[in-house]
Amino acid sequence: MAEQPTKPSNWNLPNALTFLRILLAPLLGWLLLHDGGNDLSYRLWAFAVFTAAIVTDRIDGDIARRRNLVTDFGKLMDPIADKAITGMAFIGLSMIGELWWWVTIVVLGREWLITLVRFLVIRYGVMAASRGGKIKTVLQAVALSALIVPLQDFTGGIEPIGEALWWMAMGVMFAAVVVTVGTGFDYLREAVRVRRAGRAESLEKPVP
Repeated sequence: MAEQPTKPSNWNLPNALTFLRILLAPLLGWLLLHDGGNDLSYRLWAFAVFTAAIVTDRIDGDIARRRNLVTDFGKLMDPIADKAITGMAFIGLSMIGELWWWVTIVVLGREWLITLVRFLVIRYGVMAASRGGKIKTVLQAVALSALIVPLQDFTGGIEPIGEALWWMAMGVMFAAVVVTVGTGFDYLREAVRVRRAGRAESLEKPVP
């Protein structure tokens, strides 16, 4: 009989990087909200923290696949870590008046609904991030990064240029909202499929 491949331990570098992103979320919020978002140096530090979190998101996935360290824990926690860091960015930007609240409510409503669904179907299987979900994450990261940086401070005080850059960032954000909502429906369909497949498999197992 062929030996079953050994499952990788949850105690590995990719999962540690995932947990680090969760820890960076409150730090990002503190930096972004300092002095109502009017302190340039704190905004730049917030941008650095957010960028570091996004980079680790890419690194942990690459390491997990290259070293065969993909775990169910990682599949579950990676999207949650993404939601923690991006959620803090969305809320912080809305609180300092850089982003409309309706955008934050729609995006975070979808994000936490899908997170809840993941937990509800976990007994049947783990829903990994889809290609559409990854595109959504990239669009959100680009838009949030642009909004975290105080664009007006890098345009020499020329208001039309700063406003144009802000609207460009909002254009990317609008695309992110569309993809976020669309992939939300895809995940709901996937959850139904996973649940049905899991129930069918459990019914086929012989009773001991």
